[in-house]
Amino acid sequence: MLILGVDTSGKNGSIALVQFEQGSPHTLEIVALAGGTFSAQLVPQISELLARHNFAKEDVGGFAVVSGPGSFTGLRVGLAAIKALAEVLRKPIAAVSLLEALAKTSGKAGEVAAALDAGRGEVYVAYCNVANQRVSVGEQQLINFVELMAAAENREIVTPDSRLTDLAREKGIRATLIPYPRADVIARMGFEKIKTGEVISVEALDANYIRRSDAEIKFAGK
Repeated sequence: MLILGVDTSGKNGSIALVQFEQGSPHTLEIVALAGGTFSAQLVPQISELLARHNFAKEDVGGFAVVSGPGSFTGLRVGLAAIKALAEVLRKPIAAVSLLEALAKTSGKAGEVAAALDAGRGEVYVAYCNVANQRVSVGEQQLINFVELMAAAENREIVTPDSRLTDLAREKGIRATLIPYPRADVIARMGFEKIKTGEVISVEALDANYIRRSDAEIKFAGK
């Protein structure tokens, strides 16, 4: 099965084409996407990526896309593109949480706090259990640094943000700095979800921003 992985959740993004033969993954290519260009570049880059490897869009067996947390605009662009492709091609979609991907790729076992710096003194976090290469994801939350440090006393923090690891270590809390997951990781996780039937319909696919937009906050305050 050929899986297209897409991540437009951050300042920069990526797409990846991963071929699965008898369940074994082979990453054909990863393409970096520059921040601020997602809306203009995503669909053309997908077309060019498929063409470079002599595939038509109909050859894609399924899609894996980051559903959050992250940039409001970036997530909307990525999800809209995947919705359109999946609807036309009638192919399955797997939604992958970026926090779930952090826990999965951390190399840790047991209870971990997968965390991303959300700015404004806040952190996106999910408390996850990693066992036998499988990840159970708890509620995904937006909390402040103090709350993260308190909640992480009995868990190790895994994050791609050095600011969080530095802060945790200053408090004597275990923390590991890990690479930011690329789209090939998303594709591999998506394949596992598709294989077990953990797919989502085009209509149900939506972003999990966790944080409300500034417009929503302003409206709620009126």
